[in-house]
Amino acid sequence: MEFRDYYKTLGVDRKAGEAEIKSAYRKLARKFHPDVNPNNKDAEAKFKQLNEAYQVIGDADKRKKYDELGADWEHGVSQEEMMRRYARQQSAAGAGAGAEFAGGDFSDFFSQFFGGAGASGFGRGAGGRSRAGSSRGFSGFDFDAGGVGAEPARAPDLRAEVRIPLVDAVKGAKRRLDLVAEDECATCRGSGMIAREEKQGNARVIRSAEPCPTCGGVGVVQARRTLEVTIPAGVADGTQLRLKGQGGRAPRPDQNGDLFLTVRIEPNPVFALAGRDLRVSLPVWDYEAALGAEITAPTVDGRVSLKILPGSQAGRVMRLRGRGLPARGKEPAGDLLYELKVLAPTDLNAKERALMQDLADSLKARGIADPRAELMAPK
Repeated sequence: MEFRDYYKTLGVDRKAGEAEIKSAYRKLARKFHPDVNPNNKDAEAKFKQLNEAYQVIGDADKRKKYDELGADWEHGVSQEEMMRRYARQQSAAGAGAGAEFAGGDFSDFFSQFFGGAGASGFGRGAGGRSRAGSSRGFSGFDFDAGGVGAEPARAPDLRAEVRIPLVDAVKGAKRRLDLVAEDECATCRGSGMIAREEKQGNARVIRSAEPCPTCGGVGVVQARRTLEVTIPAGVADGTQLRLKGQGGRAPRPDQNGDLFLTVRIEPNPVFALAGRDLRVSLPVWDYEAALGAEITAPTVDGRVSLKILPGSQAGRVMRLRGRGLPARGKEPAGDLLYELKVLAPTDLNAKERALMQDLADSLKARGIADPRAELMAPK
């Protein structure tokens, strides 16, 4: 009997993590789903192979047993010996009584290697584990395990992005978010499969298993949710907020995934972000820069009076400490920086033009240095 390399089926490395395996399965399952490929026997067969592979390596306990016994299979250990070893492992784990299984849509390798679809001790096919007190394979098939099973796997985490104006980053705010989440399918309980069974004596026998009609065999369904999120004051651009339990939904609330929310601060026409500092290009008239002046400058939450020193040059930076983004956690408060931009009047009347000419003549008479002299010096 041919050895089934489930890693190769899903196109992942043997060292692949749970998230990588799940992502590969979902991508391929959508590609080969029967609804996408009607009347395509090859696609249908591929879809079944994908489900079978994910039933095993998508579950931590099954994957461990597969990795342990797979090498023995390749080296010619008999089927009976493998099943005896597997039964001993199940007994040692307190899985209790087993069950009989009949072949369905799974390969002979799967049925003989694992004792049938949904075999005793196996957990959810969607990457989870069996619930305490029972051993569950596919939806519609449950039997008393006689022992305590592993904790169910957490639902997947979600990642989203929220864009906020600068004032919300400075003061904090509440925002409503509309999310599209991937929740565990309630029909198949995340396995992606629906089992057809019958009872024979004290045993339950699976006759067939097929993709769940609700989730299409991927184990999750899309769900829309609206959340009210508190944006704390002092968040910087790119800050990631963790909202515990607001990710994918699981049957038990304590197994819900988390929501990781990345904050993006929208550009502001006046204030430019520079880390935790805010920068402002502050225009002043040339006479204000030359004579000095007291002017009004903007802040995020109002205005402030600034004193321009006589002889101030364009590009000079004035700093208001602690008036940038507020302190948050170990991050100190940023500063508010004003960079002077010196402007010359353009619409002069005759009197003003004459005054400007008198000023120019006076400066030349005093021998004021040519501001471009250094540029003209031989190099």
